[in-house]
Amino acid sequence: MSATSANFRPSPVDHAGVAALPGRIVAAWAQHDADAFGEVFVEDGSMILPDLFLKGRGAIVAFMRDAFAGPYQGTTVTGQPIDVRFLSGDVALVLTDGGVLLPGETAVANERAIRASWLMVKRDGAWHLAAYQNSPAGKA
Repeated sequence: MSATSANFRPSPVDHAGVAALPGRIVAAWAQHDADAFGEVFVEDGSMILPDLFLKGRGAIVAFMRDAFAGPYQGTTVTGQPIDVRFLSGDVALVLTDGGVLLPGETAVANERAIRASWLMVKRDGAWHLAAYQNSPAGKA
């Protein structure tokens, strides 16, 4: 599932860099590490969730710190790519299906299933998340 612009072909290193970002989020979430979660984003990155808009790494870290101590305590998160597109040599878009898993769950409950878009940018040779947005998956 990959599309590219007509003139750009991403390298295997770029594919790996883009593919690694969701895994870094999953790992940070599993450790309830708000700082590691925030490090995935560019400094002026944004995160949009239902009823929430955060701008800037600091705001994202603060929100996740509170969430890991509150409603997300003990949870994990999962996501599977459903589409990967390189829009240029330094911009990629990834779409995922996933959601939050409560302790002991192995599959996302329908009421917590989401679809997400990840706008990734390459800066100083590394891939980062510029914008993340999710919404309820609804019915397929």
